[in-house]
Amino acid sequence: MNLQIETPALLFSATSLILLAYTNRFLTIAQIVRSLKKNYDENHNKSILIEIKNLNLRLTLIRAMQLFGVLSLFLSVFAMLLLYLEWMLAGIYLFGASLLCLLISLGISFWEISISVTALRVHLKDLLEETKNKA
Repeated sequence: MNLQIETPALLFSATSLILLAYTNRFLTIAQIVRSLKKNYDENHNKSILIEIKNLNLRLTLIRAMQLFGVLSLFLSVFAMLLLYLEWMLAGIYLFGASLLCLLISLGISFWEISISVTALRVHLKDLLEETKNKA
């Protein structure tokens, strides 16, 4: 198998955009958690605690997504260095590891999105039942 130095470079733009999206998700959820904590301090509502627990899991998953995304980018750069030094076999294996890290990151992302959708459906459940009763 022959791998050119340009091939790992192709991951740069995709990985950078993915990491930006992960960071935006993290910041949005962190802002929601701060708001809910303030609301909980005022009302001591148990449902707010359940929401915060769900969001805490999502923050943990986003951190793992970011970790594997950054690791993917790091391994890709290191693979490019090895290819530049003409250490082809090591470069190929590191590029494969980079792709594996990217796949893990995307898989965790899918998991986090499914948790998010489930949480939104719980919020919308009352509205959907009310709409059915009115129809």
